[in-house]
Amino acid sequence: MRIVIAGGHGQIALRLERLLAARGYEVAGLIRSAEQGDDLRESGAEPVLLDLESASVEEVAAHLHGADAAVFAAGAGPGSGTARKDTVDRGAAVLFADAAVRAGVRRHVVVSSMAADAAHKGDDVFDVYLRAKGEADDYVRSLAALDWTILRPGSLTNEAGTGLVRLEAHTGRGPVPRDDVAAVLAELLDTPATAGLTLELIGGSTPVSVAVKSVAGN
Repeated sequence: MRIVIAGGHGQIALRLERLLAARGYEVAGLIRSAEQGDDLRESGAEPVLLDLESASVEEVAAHLHGADAAVFAAGAGPGSGTARKDTVDRGAAVLFADAAVRAGVRRHVVVSSMAADAAHKGDDVFDVYLRAKGEADDYVRSLAALDWTILRPGSLTNEAGTGLVRLEAHTGRGPVPRDDVAAVLAELLDTPATAGLTLELIGGSTPVSVAVKSVAGN
């Protein structure tokens, strides 16, 4: 199974790459800087140099051909301004989805954000971010050619994962370790029956595998 991850050097993506490589999957991560390549190799992933803010659909699709699944885990980051919320958090997500359709990769998992909403009000950077993520999610959900799952984690932490989560259509706000987000993503990729679901994720009391199985097919 080959999986291509957009935002391959992100904190969640690096964790996910380790998990998938440990399962014996072939993993490729799209990165903007060649200097990030060693970190991906250490995680068991193949680094692919490609800037989603300047690449064409055809260029992205070329790297997706032959993949079994695609994961969008890219983000402009907390230090970026409103312009990059649009070009990365919305624009790159749309581009990556279009490229997956072009390449015939149906399974598509998106790392979104709690409270993402295209109708979100406000002009602060975080308001723009939530709107951008909401618009991207809406676009992905409109594509009949994709078997999409959208994961919306709560407040991300770097605490060690517990393997215990709450995964539902609506969980309410709460923290969740990045380790556990990556573990849920890996399980979602192994559970095609979660296609068509938008799920919120926070820390909880249910083992990751059980939590994913409980929402599959709903």
